[in-house]
Amino acid sequence: MSFSCFALAPDLPSIDNIVRYLSELRRPTMAACLADADLRGNVLIQPRSGVASQQKMIALLEVLSRPNIADCLTLTIDSHTRLLRFDKARRLLMESPDELNGYPLVAHGYLAVRQLTERFQQPIQVRHGSPDGRRLFVESIAGGIQSFEGGGISYNLPYSRDVRLEYSLRAWQEIDQACGALGSMGFPIDREFFGPLSSVLTPPSIALTVGFLEAILAAREGCTCLSVAYPQTGNIIQDVAALKTIRVLAKRYLPDTVKVYPVFHQFMGVFPQEVRRAEALIFFGGLTARIGRATKIVNKTSQEAIGIPDAEVNAEGIRRTRLAFERYLSFVGVDPTLLQEEAYWIERETCELVDPVLSESDLIMSIVKAFHTGRLDIPFPSNREAKGRIVPVRDKDIAIRFANTGSLPFSKAVKEHNEAKWRDGAPDGPMFERVRESIMYFA
Repeated sequence: MSFSCFALAPDLPSIDNIVRYLSELRRPTMAACLADADLRGNVLIQPRSGVASQQKMIALLEVLSRPNIADCLTLTIDSHTRLLRFDKARRLLMESPDELNGYPLVAHGYLAVRQLTERFQQPIQVRHGSPDGRRLFVESIAGGIQSFEGGGISYNLPYSRDVRLEYSLRAWQEIDQACGALGSMGFPIDREFFGPLSSVLTPPSIALTVGFLEAILAAREGCTCLSVAYPQTGNIIQDVAALKTIRVLAKRYLPDTVKVYPVFHQFMGVFPQEVRRAEALIFFGGLTARIGRATKIVNKTSQEAIGIPDAEVNAEGIRRTRLAFERYLSFVGVDPTLLQEEAYWIERETCELVDPVLSESDLIMSIVKAFHTGRLDIPFPSNREAKGRIVPVRDKDIAIRFANTGSLPFSKAVKEHNEAKWRDGAPDGPMFERVRESIMYFA
């Protein structure tokens, strides 16, 4: 068997050797951990973590893998590797590793990754942000990694200015094909899709639209373990409704043979600098994940507004989130009537965006054309192939609404609902001030 993306790294072992290594790696996979957590109604906690040197990466993961800290681990990749500047990442790793803002996995090579997968019992996921993650993927798989985040939309439009959308979607299609083949051989690869996008005022329906389009593409290539990630807005009704809607949409758009898990990112916007407020926001995120029945939460720390956290602060952020899962807080919930109403509108908005794109036979080209015309869009994109015409703002309850829907094909009812919500109690003043205040709300 051969996978087209593996041709990018001819120095790797053969596919047969990699499969043999995976079969001998006696560690719980991310797919197995997600399935078990979902069955038990538990929430896995995953930190963000990535430093350049192998020794420091091991030391960081040693802290995070202690009992009752992280349930799964992360290799966050540096920006040079994300942008395929492998030679520069390798040079910096040798000469000045502190200049790298993550783990340069390709520069280290698959044998270094195997040191990590063999050392730690928790499953490890690669998180990065590359519009073309093929080389990174094959090195990761050869190293024993069986959980890989990203997609052709979510890892391109928010980050890359000039990478063509069709190119990134085709590159990620090759990754999904390899994941589907590995899954059919008994090695299911968890494919997670990055809902936060630009991490700035992402409306729930936009996050879910991108996540499900990428999930549908992956499922068509045979992927059976899919994690659809959603970013915390800060309005608990809206966030719980969005998390519950993931399971509803999975039944609508994906076959029963596919397992879909809701993943919740703690607040991805401008974080408070004051430690107590940051800790409160982290705890609040934990409560939201529990009430919304997320299968996994991606954790933040009290140093989020300052820079990259040290290991102990990262561990403390996890402990604070875990407090929200204590049984004595089981009485905490949300108004079911408000929840049902919010879920209705999130599902309706998402379906009005997704359904027209699915009507064409070539889904990749349908997605490309939809972004070119503005029928699909994201807020504050970096890439020129997204129009960036939608304007999100917070309403009086801090939920995120569309102040401008751009060219999105929303029905009159959806537009009127958003209009009524964001205008209710809206202060006078220019729109850019309203947007700025919405962005800076928690800061």
